[in-house]
Amino acid sequence: MRVGILGPVAWRTPPYAYGPWEQVTGLLADGLVAAGVDVTLFATLDSSTAARLDGVCPHGYADASSTDGRVAEAMHVSYALARSADFDIIHNHLDWLPLAFTDHCRAPLVTTVHGFSGPAILPAYRASRSSFVSISDADRHPDLDYVATVHHGVDAGALPFSPAGAPGLVSFGRIHPDKGTHTAIEIARRAGRTLTICGIVQDQRYFNERVAPHIDGDRVVFLGAVGPRRRGEVLGRAEALLHPIDFDEPFGLAVVESMVCGTPVIAYRRGAMPEIVDEGVTGFLVRGADQAVAAVGAVRTIDRAGCREQARKRFDAHRMVNDYLAVYEQLIGDGPG
Repeated sequence: MRVGILGPVAWRTPPYAYGPWEQVTGLLADGLVAAGVDVTLFATLDSSTAARLDGVCPHGYADASSTDGRVAEAMHVSYALARSADFDIIHNHLDWLPLAFTDHCRAPLVTTVHGFSGPAILPAYRASRSSFVSISDADRHPDLDYVATVHHGVDAGALPFSPAGAPGLVSFGRIHPDKGTHTAIEIARRAGRTLTICGIVQDQRYFNERVAPHIDGDRVVFLGAVGPRRRGEVLGRAEALLHPIDFDEPFGLAVVESMVCGTPVIAYRRGAMPEIVDEGVTGFLVRGADQAVAAVGAVRTIDRAGCREQARKRFDAHRMVNDYLAVYEQLIGDGPG
């Protein structure tokens, strides 16, 4: 089987810090190679992968102010689709843009929908000849047909287990109202816990007005974006991960990474969270800050070894690779879409 993976090019694969799509794409490419699949990864040319690396973007456009992301992605897609006849299947991880050019794809195309940026992009999905994979059942759009739901996987072996977390809490993700960073600060304060905040600042005004005034380096610490190595350290040493989201999150990689470290999650019951968090085993699902504060008091009842075991069983990258292999075999057997 020859698989061409069309990866994102905002950051390198895998990312140095932020870049969830790049993280998943890199794990998938390496896992497929380990399974004996002939894989070419179309990504930035500074990427690191066990697959063949190909592309036209020297580095991620998010790291280069002189690069227009629209131009970089258009050239990237054009180059990859021009090579599509070399593969048995093309796996798109680049959102809607490749879907506008499916008539130029000479192999079956499958698109993992990592999350809709808004309803305005749906015409590209409806008009394409791609098959679709959702990353959670909660994120399926009623206008689209899906061949499967494949939950993301993580490199469980690279995430250290911490059998006894410290009393502090952690909030991990984009600093944006959607992620509820300000609510995490409130929950930690009311629960009498310190809070460590990690993530890129995606909404500067929100950060300045709702987050920064509470950062004192003691009760509330802000570390910014942290890379893969430090992620496990920060997540593993926490008592719990707070995830009070204010939107229907499609998946939540940090949630899974936390659970694999043995650190339970306290998450608002929205989006994919009921699919990801096993109540009382890997965390608690709550509605509102009051329930979250109460859950902080109960989090020590969760066995951290059992939390890790359950998370590894459900979300190790090997399971994700096998799920996608089943999708490829189905679509190649069906012929071009």
